[in-house]
Amino acid sequence: MAAKSKVLFDLNVVLDVLQKREPFFNDSARALSLTENGTLEGWIAAHSVTTLFYLYAKAFSGERARVVLADLMQILAIAPIDQRIVEQALILPYGDFEDAVQMMAAVQVGADYVVTRNPNDFKAGPLPAVRPSELNTVIGLGD
Repeated sequence: MAAKSKVLFDLNVVLDVLQKREPFFNDSARALSLTENGTLEGWIAAHSVTTLFYLYAKAFSGERARVVLADLMQILAIAPIDQRIVEQALILPYGDFEDAVQMMAAVQVGADYVVTRNPNDFKAGPLPAVRPSELNTVIGLGD
């Protein structure tokens, strides 16, 4: 049996689901569900977790933010960010440093893909970036 694909989810995909953002919700929810059902091994960068907490605490409450994060950690592992990852991200020719950090966190955990709504932002990186709508196809599940 082939090894499970590993993906790192960009925060925009997670927020699409949590905030039910249209027209992105269905594709992003379908992509995240692949980790929930065990088809994929899903990751999120540590700095995305802190950003998510901040956004949820500001919009709702710290208590709700804690519940959301606890639920999210049931389906996604947290990719650590350390000095080595930051140093590697500084070398990438990215306009957005946060994207560079996500890319190097994905590399560090052995991800096969970064799942994002903005794959062009990740083109200069060592891993392919795919949209949530493309994920089934690239991992061999069809549409």
